[in-house]
Amino acid sequence: MSDTRMFLDASGSAPLTPRVTDALRAGFAEGWADPNRLHAESRRARALVDGARGAIADVIGTQSEYLHFTASVSLAFERVITGVGAARRGRDRIVASAIERDAVLDAANFVTKGAVDLVPVDRLGHLDLETLSTFTSHPATAMAAVQHANHEVATVQRLADVAAVTSQHSVPLIVDATASIGHLESPQHWDGLVANPADWGGPAGLGVVALRPQTRWLQAWPDGDPWAPGGISVPLALAAAVALQERVEDRERIATRLSSYVDEIRAAIDGLEDVAVIGDNTERLPHVLTAAFLYLDGEPLVSRLDRAGIAVGSGSACGKATFEPSRVLEVMGALTHGNLRIGLHPGVTQEDVRRFIGILPRVIADVKSDMGVFGS
Repeated sequence: MSDTRMFLDASGSAPLTPRVTDALRAGFAEGWADPNRLHAESRRARALVDGARGAIADVIGTQSEYLHFTASVSLAFERVITGVGAARRGRDRIVASAIERDAVLDAANFVTKGAVDLVPVDRLGHLDLETLSTFTSHPATAMAAVQHANHEVATVQRLADVAAVTSQHSVPLIVDATASIGHLESPQHWDGLVANPADWGGPAGLGVVALRPQTRWLQAWPDGDPWAPGGISVPLALAAAVALQERVEDRERIATRLSSYVDEIRAAIDGLEDVAVIGDNTERLPHVLTAAFLYLDGEPLVSRLDRAGIAVGSGSACGKATFEPSRVLEVMGALTHGNLRIGLHPGVTQEDVRRFIGILPRVIADVKSDMGVFGS
């Protein structure tokens, strides 16, 4: 195994930079007190949380009082979907794209007791707007849940067109921006939004929810903090804000560089036998790529690359088991088992990418040999 490891699985979580780890340490040093109390130590902790909330709200494009922290991304989806559902009394159906995260669909099915209308996508992952219109026109529809960009295949949805449909039928649009904030310009078309600090290089263990001032939301739980019962970690909130500021300061340059690396990997993969890159090559995230390999399984590919010092992803990026078949790829009509997912972070270099490109054919050949596959 190489002495220098490469982490190429930054779709959902990325390494913390020195600036972010410094912020995390500062948060532990200065924000250890309960921010809900009145003494000086608590006021200092509260100031850190408020500053973090304001910084993230500025990037997302909302006011800080309408931005909330939760203890996880899954809880963020549960809270926003349940709260909007509670405010839409008498409407017991939710519309969602068929390639939404498991956390979104789980929350939607819980709220509606299974009354979730799934909108299909085309082979590139774009939503069928005609079906979306049919479903959102139903008088029992409480909300529509549509992602900004897909965390597995990188396809970016045309949210302006989606919002035109949902607003026509007066249906709130809940946008999953967990794969796009910090990588793309923040989406403008949403009534509720969920973001994931770990995806933009912040620490794990924190979710972000943003609401528009006009979005109706009702607390559906006992008294207490409706978003983060028991409170949230001050150090995590501070580090998340610093990580996002660091990303957006140089976002366009980073996106251009990582996108060129993805293009280089795509070109190399296109030259291999029995493999296809999935998703839209134009309307996409700059740092994510998934390829499907005929005759191969994802697990041995990941394991052999890991032994070579390269961390990549496979299977479902949002599933409950690491190597379960990808529901997203299945919905798109692509191969579900033999897939390889690449997620680049700003620390990846062109040398890293070319090393990966050089190693990949040998790894594929070794896996084929192990599986007894000797040709197409």
